[in-house]
Amino acid sequence: MDERLFRLDGRTALVVGAATGIGRSIALAFGALGAHVGCIDRNEEGAKATMREIAQAGGKAEAFACDITDETAVGAAVQQCVAACGPPRILVNGAAADDPTGTILELSPAQWQMTLAVNLTGAYLMSRAVLPHMIAAGGGSIIHIASQMGRVGAAGRPAYCATKGALIQLAKVMATDHAAQNIRVNTLSPGAVETRRMILRFGDMETARKTSGPLHLLKRLGQPDEIASAAVFLASDASSFMTGADLLVDGGYTAV
Repeated sequence: MDERLFRLDGRTALVVGAATGIGRSIALAFGALGAHVGCIDRNEEGAKATMREIAQAGGKAEAFACDITDETAVGAAVQQCVAACGPPRILVNGAAADDPTGTILELSPAQWQMTLAVNLTGAYLMSRAVLPHMIAAGGGSIIHIASQMGRVGAAGRPAYCATKGALIQLAKVMATDHAAQNIRVNTLSPGAVETRRMILRFGDMETARKTSGPLHLLKRLGQPDEIASAAVFLASDASSFMTGADLLVDGGYTAV
């Protein structure tokens, strides 16, 4: 296989959720492969830290603070990215809310709406703002970060599972609507990955490893870099015949 298929030279890649975890690893991987990366996150200092790390490795990046639940803020951030980096040819919607645990009887309407606003509506708003620029540039690749929980249920996670399943469906419809404009839209569904979110849910990483790791066939949690490698595939020409699909990188969680 020609390794150049995975290169992203000359392409602007906008990564939402670039301050930490999976989003950070994706931004770093894109930068290493030649993309001009727009790092978007509500955590401005975290986005800037990722930007600096890309630059220190010899790549090109900018950082933009944005509340992706705010339509005006999203539009402004995308315009700033276009002005600084050029029109996005790659968009990764990777922001995720710190959703509380509880049944629908225990989740307040405000908690439910918060999770939907970040996980699902944020991806809609960002895609809606980026698409005109991507279409004008001749096409591109949009990746929604979903989850294995978009396919199976998890006790106490109704809002999270609902939004991740919705992202998988959203990608299929967007792929259908924009194929003629040379835009591919896919979802990337990780299993449990060693990030800050695991510590929030389990208290510490060792407990997360012992509790969640055995639920995967590979008997461990994933690493952010493993998810970033899959994102590179979806963003690059290596996946040029792939759209409307969900790429599972879940250590076998959903296989049995």
